[in-house]
Amino acid sequence: MKARITLITLGVDDLDRALRFYRDGLGWATPGIVGQEFEHGAVAFIDLDGGLRLALWPRASIAHDSGVPRGPASATEMMLAHNVESPAEVDAAMATAAAAGARIVKPAHTAFWGGYTGCFQDPDGHLWEVAFNPQWTEAGGWQS
Repeated sequence: MKARITLITLGVDDLDRALRFYRDGLGWATPGIVGQEFEHGAVAFIDLDGGLRLALWPRASIAHDSGVPRGPASATEMMLAHNVESPAEVDAAMATAAAAGARIVKPAHTAFWGGYTGCFQDPDGHLWEVAFNPQWTEAGGWQS
């Protein structure tokens, strides 16, 4: 099995609100909500760089589809990261997220590992890190 992820699905409580945050607030392109004609089918897809997709899907639909009972949401189960090329880009991305309705949980700061980072939560509580890491390249690998 190849080490590859093609889709990250975020469980959301309000699909319309989540769509507004990511599409209108962060400016991420999406055709909007599709699959509304199917019970538990409504979902929004966002194309990300590198062929990865982000899906926004109601938590109830994930529980129904997977057969796993819906449990309480927890922001500390997973954190998504958005790496950028400078501390100024971290500040700009954090400001964009805040203006879109994100809750800033850790303002941008110089990190102990030599980079610059901050954290926010989207309207459903998903935790995001925005970081500049001088050891990380745009291609997604560590510099040696």
